[in-house]
Amino acid sequence: MLDVIIIGAGIAGMTAGIYAVRAGKKVLILENKVEGGQIINTVDIENWPGDLGISGVDLTRKIKEHAEKLGVSFDYVDISEIKKDGDKFVVISDDGEEFMARSLIIATGTEPRKMSEEQTVSAGSRPISYCATCDGALYKGKKVVVVGHGNSAKHEVKYLEGICSKVYNIHHDEPIPEDAEAVFVAIGRVPNTAIFKGLVDMDSEGYIVAGEDCKTSCDGVFVAGDVRTKNLRQLVTAASDGAVAATEVINYLG
Repeated sequence: MLDVIIIGAGIAGMTAGIYAVRAGKKVLILENKVEGGQIINTVDIENWPGDLGISGVDLTRKIKEHAEKLGVSFDYVDISEIKKDGDKFVVISDDGEEFMARSLIIATGTEPRKMSEEQTVSAGSRPISYCATCDGALYKGKKVVVVGHGNSAKHEVKYLEGICSKVYNIHHDEPIPEDAEAVFVAIGRVPNTAIFKGLVDMDSEGYIVAGEDCKTSCDGVFVAGDVRTKNLRQLVTAASDGAVAATEVINYLG
């Protein structure tokens, strides 16, 4: 029997693992893709204290190595179901494997919101990217379009204007300009929470409701990182959530 299963191996999840295992708890992190989450697509991170210019891949590697050295275990599975059975939780993978723990920390993060079907058709065969800093250099000197008008879109536009000959910025319901050679999408993010419906309370957008103590509506379930209802979603707040959620788990387990 595990003390805690952490679902998601991003910055929040791995930080939670470090704090929980240091308190003597038996910890397993489950991930369905690769550790690090969306941050692995960032070439140069400029807002992580003490590591100016570190890449997302390198930061992820360092944190994972830290967690593993302390005794955090990792497993890579797709989860099909989560059940509460008395005072324990059962996480079931797509292939029927079961993992049991006395508590859960949800740290599944978010993913980019996709364009509408009409706009995708408008894009045709042109490349579609969700990260200007990752792929912008491929279109140096070319004409590109950024879809979206929020803060993320403004950041993408500013970055691309430094390397592209022309950057269009359009709303999510406008057709793609015919002369654009690539499409960069920045129309918000969607929380990865579908599998938790019925287990914990969520807001209208699907983010898991929890305050700064990271406690959800379900006793024994905690949430950390971008998937939580919060005002600021950054690497440092993800790490902070991970530490808080783990500390609350430690208090919960006694």
